[in-house]
Amino acid sequence: MNDEMTLGQWIGTIVLTCIPCVNIIMLIIWAASAENVNKKRWAQAQLIVAAVLVVLSIILNVIFGAAFATVLSGMSGM
Repeated sequence: MNDEMTLGQWIGTIVLTCIPCVNIIMLIIWAASAENVNKKRWAQAQLIVAAVLVVLSIILNVIFGAAFATVLSGMSGM
């Protein structure tokens, strides 16, 4: 079904994605089996962006954590 989504459907979609835990579940469901192609592609894009942000966050936390540990170990040697 490729009918356009109504404004109300989009508002419902956005509200559901604002609820923690429900958002991930709904995005996975929509990405796998949404009847509307646009909603399916949007959910897939949202999941990809979220995954990239999680990976980037982990990398940055490791980098800044290592830098912070280095500073702290340098201060303890004084």
